[in-house]
Parts: sequence; C-alpha cells; structure tokens
Amino acid sequence: MEFLQTFLPILLYILGAVLLGVTIYLVIKLLDTVDKLNTVLDDIEDKSQSLNGVFDAVEKVGETVNSVNFKLAGLFSNVFGKVTRYKKNKRRYEEEEEDFDD
Repeated sequence: MEFLQTFLPILLYILGAVLLGVTIYLVIKLLDTVDKLNTVLDDIEDKSQSLNGVFDAVEKVGETVNSVNFKLAGLFSNVFGKVTRYKKNKRRYEEEEEDFDD
C-alpha cells in the first residue's frame, strides 16, 4: 500500500508533465498555422480588392441595361395601349356609323 502512495503521485506528475509538453507543442503548432492562415487571408483580401473595380463596372452595366429595359418596356406598353385604344375607338366609330345609316 505504501508503494502505491508513493508511486501514484509520481506517475501523475509524469503524466501531467507529458500532457503539459504536448499542450505547449500543440499551441506552438497552432500559432504557426494561424500565421500561415493570416498570410493566405491577406492575399485573398488583396486580390478581392483588386477585383472590386471589375465588380463595380459589371454592376454599372447591369444598372444601365436594366434602365434601358425599363424604358423600352414603358415605350412598348404605351404603344400597345395606344393601338388598342385606337382599335376600340375605330370600332365604336364604325358601330355609330352603322347606327346612323339605318
């Protein structure tokens, strides 16, 4: 029994030291990985900043096309409305002429 009372604390100290060493090693590796990740993220950010001009140009072209599309749709709508009103008025006029001819 006395052997276990002396052996178990020593075993726990050794396992604690090993665990502490492994933890320190993993933290150092983690810091190295974080530094590499920061470098990659900085490169990605620089590249995305360089593409912002292209995205802005694409957005402006899209807005212009949308504006032209909206204006053309309004124009066609007005023309179609005028044509249908003209045909409706023409029919009314012809019906009124027929009524007067009788």
